[in-house]
Amino acid sequence: MTVQSGWSIAWFAGLFLGVGVVSGEARGGDSPGADAPRTITLAYFADLHAQLEPHPELYWSRGKDELVREAGGVARLATAIRDLRKERPGKTLIMDAGDTIQGSAAAAWTEGAVVVPALNALGLDLAIPGNWEVVYGKSVLLKRAGEFHYPMIAANIRDATTGRLIFPPYLVKDIGGVRVGVIGFTDPDVPERQPPSYSKGLLFDKDDVLPPLVERLRKVERADVVVVLSHIGLPKAISLAERLHGVDIMLSGDTHERTYEPIVRRDTWIVEPGGFGSFFGRLDVTVAGGRVTDRRWKLIELRSGEVAEAPDVTRVVADTLAPLRGRLDAVIGKTNVTLARYAVVETSLDAMLTDALREETGADIALSNGFRFASPSLVGPLEEKDLWTWYPITSQVMIGKATGKQLREFWEREIENVFATDPRKLFGGWLPRTSGMTMRFEARAPRGGRVREILVAGEPIKDDHLYTVSSCRREGDPPDKLCRIPKVQDPRVLKVDAHEAVRHYLARHRPLEQPSMGRVVAVDLPPVVRSQVMASSPPSADK
Repeated sequence: MTVQSGWSIAWFAGLFLGVGVVSGEARGGDSPGADAPRTITLAYFADLHAQLEPHPELYWSRGKDELVREAGGVARLATAIRDLRKERPGKTLIMDAGDTIQGSAAAAWTEGAVVVPALNALGLDLAIPGNWEVVYGKSVLLKRAGEFHYPMIAANIRDATTGRLIFPPYLVKDIGGVRVGVIGFTDPDVPERQPPSYSKGLLFDKDDVLPPLVERLRKVERADVVVVLSHIGLPKAISLAERLHGVDIMLSGDTHERTYEPIVRRDTWIVEPGGFGSFFGRLDVTVAGGRVTDRRWKLIELRSGEVAEAPDVTRVVADTLAPLRGRLDAVIGKTNVTLARYAVVETSLDAMLTDALREETGADIALSNGFRFASPSLVGPLEEKDLWTWYPITSQVMIGKATGKQLREFWEREIENVFATDPRKLFGGWLPRTSGMTMRFEARAPRGGRVREILVAGEPIKDDHLYTVSSCRREGDPPDKLCRIPKVQDPRVLKVDAHEAVRHYLARHRPLEQPSMGRVVAVDLPPVVRSQVMASSPPSADK
């Protein structure tokens, strides 16, 4: 691990005590004039998903949908970070809240190595791993963490053999006379959310590891500001803030939520900064007498024309991607409609992907995971890099038979995973996507009683009837488990993978036209729901 100046490595010496990386500077409260107000800036991004280059983006912050042809990119992040440091010299802490090395073709083909030079060019202070950082396995995760020029922290990931934490649980640093303690906490559900093989050799602890660390930061490390940098999603971060005492700031990642206004629970502020490098979150914190007295949050949209790209970082990205350019830009199809994935219940992009799986297999029904990642694909050519942004992992296509009862139970579980009233029971991404089936449900109904109607080929399902279902095979799942449906009959893993199925579909449907929508409908929610936290949202460009 390479650590930037200002941090000293105390963690390895104190491994069994749970000590973090601590700076050697004096505590701000011990210096003359310590009671005078001091303002520092905490800034971060989350869920970059290896989107190094500018890309289309859909914004809705100004009262209407705006489909922007170019936004984001690591070079724009670099400009935002450098402008902030110029404005606030010596008073900033810049962080990455995870899901960084997965989500693009270039990342998949290099096991995340392509991301390292660009991220190192940003000059970050620290990062945490997200739920997708395990995608290439334990050894690659550790290798990538060692290549970054800044420390990675996580209080709840342990080696399955030794039981020891693989990263420091927290960091402490004096910034502009303010002593800041940051705890890293990532999704404890990784072994279940991701294909189990990804996290082999790792153990993930629950949030009961946090209270002793908060107490240590307050009483032993004498932190003026305690921050939890988390990758558990905004609903769970809010719930955690309600239960965890002594935390000033909860910086959230994972759900790609865009909090233009902070969410406040007791004395804790919770924010989340969107995804894909399209946003940069800034939180100004004022401290006096060893406690927080004022906070100001701003979510900065990194739009083309409003934030410039740093030329040196643009070159780093171009040089890094150059060996892959021909493969990335290979045209595999064309679309006459914008394909987007910014809705909890259903999206045009996933309608197309599930249609591709069903057409490839001839199954009655096709199902796909409710992925959150992927910026919009605009009208025009579709390239290989687009396909890998939609489906960043390769998975074999699987087919099996499920009864109507199993399908009903499946949907009840998945609706609970997305709309549970207790945030601690939320699990995974958004609702699964489907082709060949329509489903109407009531999101706010009690658990187990939400499904109102399920139709297959226009007919109500019958509990004892068998339906063929196709989806993607999750590595490490039991052989009779299909898209989180256990004990399907006659399971078969096909030779074709999901990418091949989509390429075949794009070749047959060139250009793509608008896929049918209304496949999954919540009878008690607006037509488009962009957030699991917010109940309403403006009309969508992908409807």
